[in-house]
Amino acid sequence: MKSGLVRGFLSVGIWTFVSRVSGFVRDILMAAWLGTGPVAEAFLIALSLPNMFRRFFAEGAFNTAFVPIFSKKLDNRRDALRFASEAFSGLFVTVLILSAVAMIFMPVLVWLMASGFQGDERFALAVEYGRITFPYILLISMASMVSGVLNANGRFTAAAAAPVLLNLLFIAAMGLGRWRGWDLGLTLAWATPVTGISQLALVWWDAHRTGWTFLPRRPRLSPDMRRLLAVALPAAFAGGVVQLNLLIGRQVGSRFDGAIGWLSYSDRLYQLPLGVVGAAVAVVLLPELARRLRAGDHAGGQSAYSRATEFGLFLTLPAAFAIAVIAQPMVAALFERGQFTAFDTAQTAKALVVYALGLPAFVLQKILQPLYFAREDTRTPFRFALWSMVVNAAVAFGLMQPLGFIAAALGTTVAAWVMVAQLWWGTRAMGQAARADARLRRTAPRIVLASALMAMALWLIRDWLAASGMARIPGLAILVFGGAAIYFSLAFLTRAYRLGDLGTAVRRGR
Repeated sequence: MKSGLVRGFLSVGIWTFVSRVSGFVRDILMAAWLGTGPVAEAFLIALSLPNMFRRFFAEGAFNTAFVPIFSKKLDNRRDALRFASEAFSGLFVTVLILSAVAMIFMPVLVWLMASGFQGDERFALAVEYGRITFPYILLISMASMVSGVLNANGRFTAAAAAPVLLNLLFIAAMGLGRWRGWDLGLTLAWATPVTGISQLALVWWDAHRTGWTFLPRRPRLSPDMRRLLAVALPAAFAGGVVQLNLLIGRQVGSRFDGAIGWLSYSDRLYQLPLGVVGAAVAVVLLPELARRLRAGDHAGGQSAYSRATEFGLFLTLPAAFAIAVIAQPMVAALFERGQFTAFDTAQTAKALVVYALGLPAFVLQKILQPLYFAREDTRTPFRFALWSMVVNAAVAFGLMQPLGFIAAALGTTVAAWVMVAQLWWGTRAMGQAARADARLRRTAPRIVLASALMAMALWLIRDWLAASGMARIPGLAILVFGGAAIYFSLAFLTRAYRLGDLGTAVRRGR
């Protein structure tokens, strides 16, 4: 495997970690100043609309089709630039039209997203905020496409750092709005497209200075674009199914006052390890696998897949175990202040425990899907996603009455594991590149053992801290850093991971 693979994981992971930490600061301020009231819920729904379509068009269907095709053209830079420019123009026009239509029919979109809002003030607020925030999709879609070009060329830093700008600008906007006495809902709404401009500018400049300059032109339906569409359309349907899963959760949540906020804040917490590990692995693994398969290097593909799985499990399993154990003190320390009450903490922690149980599945999906996408197979994951959506809807709506809003989180988690099972089953015919190597087969059960033992230790520490009456922030620091120290010690004691493994991986990329 080429030497930049693990370094790519670490580069994307570190910047994503900075993004998530700055995102926590943003969410802490939002929770303290807005709580889980009508303005907060309306803004969260309004912001989820462009984000949903962004994942659908740019990060979902478009990039999963674009990156493998573009990666295979890099041997001929002129051809690669022509194809990327055509793709940029096509995506620009498509999303521009979508944005115009969506802003006209925003009340319909809000109803489809959160029909429980109808009849109260949240609906009108969400429509107003939604019309302001939706142009963000155009800006971030173009930024995602340019990021795909950078990632395929082994340049990960700018694309991974761009979300940090979003969080910093949101924090600055809330601070300014609080100081000047502005309506914080409107302040956040207007800040959203500004963050999109900043992210697009950052990745566009990084691409431009390395010879990849993109400007919107009249789209052309060239043979390459027809091929891109043939691969992207099934991925678009698959992405649509994934977003329908999120829609199901929000529909259930909108029927319970405060639940949109509880689900959103718990989602942010489990997204930290998911974003750091899952996004890092997926971003780096897809172009690497595409190159290996193009070269017929099945052993290299197997090594890439196995190291990505090992890296993902090594960091995700302990995070899942830890979050499930310390959910309540974590939510209390981070969010319980100002308008965010102890009741909000209890409800958010319940959802967080359920999401934590699905965290390994969310990461494994990001590791298994590139095995299909690198082969330009987007139809099979689409079929699997359909079945997962059915499971999600059955669990979420079927258990909504007895379980309340928590059914939304449970449906998401169960559906994630169903998706992983299908993806894994489908890789059996892919040959060596989709098989775990000897090292992965040795380390995986030991990672599980180390994570379980760490969870038991955290349980005892959590109860001791509760009895001692220690303040929340120091207590959370002890749980987080103590749990990390215990896990890494157990990982090396059980030989789940060895110091030589990491050193060799960074030096040689194995």
